[in-house]
Amino acid sequence: MTDVSIILVSWNAKTYLEECLHSLRQASGSLSREVIVVDNGSTDGSPEMISERFPEVILIQNGTNLGFARANNIGIRVATGKYICLVNSDVNVPPACLPAMYRYMEQNPEIGLLGPRMLGADGSLRRSTMRFPTIWHCFLRATALDTLFAGSGMFGGYLMFDFRCDRISDVDVLNGWFWIARRKALETVGRLDERFFMYGEDIDWCRSFHNEGWRVVYFPEAEAVHYGGASSANAPARFYVEMQRANLLYWKKYHGPISVFVYWLMVWLNGATRAVGYGLVYLLIASARAHARFEIGRNLASLRWLMGISPVIEA
Repeated sequence: MTDVSIILVSWNAKTYLEECLHSLRQASGSLSREVIVVDNGSTDGSPEMISERFPEVILIQNGTNLGFARANNIGIRVATGKYICLVNSDVNVPPACLPAMYRYMEQNPEIGLLGPRMLGADGSLRRSTMRFPTIWHCFLRATALDTLFAGSGMFGGYLMFDFRCDRISDVDVLNGWFWIARRKALETVGRLDERFFMYGEDIDWCRSFHNEGWRVVYFPEAEAVHYGGASSANAPARFYVEMQRANLLYWKKYHGPISVFVYWLMVWLNGATRAVGYGLVYLLIASARAHARFEIGRNLASLRWLMGISPVIEA
């Protein structure tokens, strides 16, 4: 059995994908590994680049964009590794990262899912964990109280603005940019829920690990660089609406109709508040108009979808 199977899902992210594959060539140390790229119908030359420059990579080409969960499941089905590593295509993996994660998983057999520390392109620390969302957390996000009182445990919210990122910690959710999962755990947890097109599957999958008795652990002794938004940047408003759709799907999966309605109100309040707030920014701060226009556009798109005015447009 291969030590680690590394699965990347890509959609029109050629430049990032090439850098990621270059980094993975040096990232496994003495571990045996296989790299599987599941391409979601890219038209930017990504498949040709892989075939030409990375012949060792197992390339699976989908004729269309099947989404994050379904495409990763395709990769998981053909993976042979003792551990399954799901990595976003816009991640640069340093040489010491995978060996450190592998060793820690070997030393702690009760861990089902492990995630490293996330760094931005500038080397700054980025958030990569969440709490399971609650109505209280959604209210904090909608009113920005989690930002105003970022260091408070009560007001930290599901984005965990109060979380210390310098220690190994059991967490509710590891964001789905970089996971290493134990194959034995997958036999009980199962694969990703394919009803989630993109976003939301990380919260849902982590919940499944918890429900099956596996630990979900943040591991800052390994780290990688995440550029962020490689695929979603191709259609930011569409992917923002998709994120709202995924979060609502998650809520419907685990909560009753009254809770779903209250959640819907919180999401609507969040979108309306931000659309109005960025509208004022646009009017008052000329230097911030480009960003304000972007935020207004995607929040209005979210509100139109919530009101049933426009659907999610699939690629």
